[in-house]
Amino acid sequence: MTGQSDFSSAKKLSGMGLLFAPTLNHGTAFTDAERAALGLEGLLPSSVESIDRQADRVRQQLASKPDDLERYIYLNQLADTNETLFYHVVMANPAYFLPILYDPTVGYACLKFGHLYRRPRGMYVSLKHKGRIREILSHWPVKDVRVICVSTGGRILGLGDLGANGMGIPIGKLQLYTACAAVPQGALLPILLDCGTENASLLADPLYLGLRQHRPSDDVMTVFVDEFVEAVQQVFPNCCIHFEDWRGTDAVRFLARYQDRVSCFNDDIQGTGSIVVAGLLNALKIKNEKFRDQTVLFFGAGSAGLGNARMIVAAMKLEGLSDDEARRRIWMYDINGLLEPSRTDLLPEQRLYVHSHAPSKDLRQVVEDVKPTILIGVSTVGRSFTQPVIETMARAVKRPVIFALSNPTEKAECTPEQAYEWTKGQALYAAGVQFQPVMYDGKTYLPGQANNFYVYPAVGLAVYATNTRRVTDASFIVAARAIADQVTDEQRNLGLLFPLQKDVLEAEIRTAEAVATQLFDQGFARVDRPKDINAWLRGLLYRPEYAPVA
Repeated sequence: MTGQSDFSSAKKLSGMGLLFAPTLNHGTAFTDAERAALGLEGLLPSSVESIDRQADRVRQQLASKPDDLERYIYLNQLADTNETLFYHVVMANPAYFLPILYDPTVGYACLKFGHLYRRPRGMYVSLKHKGRIREILSHWPVKDVRVICVSTGGRILGLGDLGANGMGIPIGKLQLYTACAAVPQGALLPILLDCGTENASLLADPLYLGLRQHRPSDDVMTVFVDEFVEAVQQVFPNCCIHFEDWRGTDAVRFLARYQDRVSCFNDDIQGTGSIVVAGLLNALKIKNEKFRDQTVLFFGAGSAGLGNARMIVAAMKLEGLSDDEARRRIWMYDINGLLEPSRTDLLPEQRLYVHSHAPSKDLRQVVEDVKPTILIGVSTVGRSFTQPVIETMARAVKRPVIFALSNPTEKAECTPEQAYEWTKGQALYAAGVQFQPVMYDGKTYLPGQANNFYVYPAVGLAVYATNTRRVTDASFIVAARAIADQVTDEQRNLGLLFPLQKDVLEAEIRTAEAVATQLFDQGFARVDRPKDINAWLRGLLYRPEYAPVA
């Protein structure tokens, strides 16, 4: 992926060189005059097509593909060939393309990344580059990078450690910055920090593209990441670092290490927490209840669970609770059972949510004891919300809130059909992937998708526009409220907790406006505040149209 350039740079290229430059290539849309001026005569078929006619061909070819993985491969090859056409097609129907370009399809693509590899996109910074990371980053051709999405591949979705195969995640995340929020793609840079992998099957795979070594110690990793973060400040001084899919312990400690020093955020912690809060705000509107009165049980206590808890605490504090009072309303359960005082295997961040209770590895019994009003799954253990668990919750709570957020699809802790059936239609349900509408007892329910794509592209647009010095938890609470406010009463009556995906660009702009306003109010922006922030943002949006060459 290369940066969007001023189209005058096309004059530096001609002939086949221009046709192989994805940000400059028009393909069959080059006019006769452009073909003559740029040495393209004879290199293209005679017909001159509009971008809409080209898009018809793309859609026809997509329809012929047997599955979404093949569509993913085709679309990314199109992005490598003609970036403008790629975004023209995707931005015309984001709801259709979201599950193809990202979750769940991107997970399957990451599993096979080394086998699907066609050409380099983004940057690969490895442990071999220690001591030279500033030099390595300077090789990127675009100098005004505003957002870097960086992963170590340490925890990809619900698939675990995929090492260098995780590069599909930063690429896909940044594609959605542009597809969902129209952030100009030239300002975006995907990076894979290659630190090795603990995945034995990848280390044995002859087509694996990453370092064939185990991951380093925490001390070595800290020195490496420190050098990377400092190099970003030097090479791309206007850049915000978006951390994505790091191992849980790394995700938590590196966010804590850098969040008050540089412009950065962790999407798995803050972005996930933000979209969960947005969904809960609407669930609580349906129930006519307050955050401060809820009891939350997390099934999963890694970076996603801790991030969600962190944002829920912030939301409860806005309703008058102290930190301690809010944390007392949040319980956590992980692979080793309930987080309680006898546990000796807990991180400091997890100990914040330890409460008095006997040791237990029985989720149903914990639900009966704790009586959660909100049950959130971030475990990657598919179908772990069993019928006894859900029915136990429903006996104590009239409208149980059940968020089964693990992905891909088979990792969801329960399906919407199960949640509605086992609660007799009373559940307020969301998943991490999109499920189809469900008919139960003569009524249609619209299960929500608590997916970060409602959050991080909007934050990215605000970051890009304001050139902010910092991104804080407050930005993500503001984003959550802006997202929740865009769901109508009529939609909530159908169980919808998030804006419709077909309206995603408008939702992102309105959310970005709220975040940008907060950044200006906090004094973090490095540009002058405009009189009309919404109009200003709209004037900065990327539009997938061919710019004239001659």
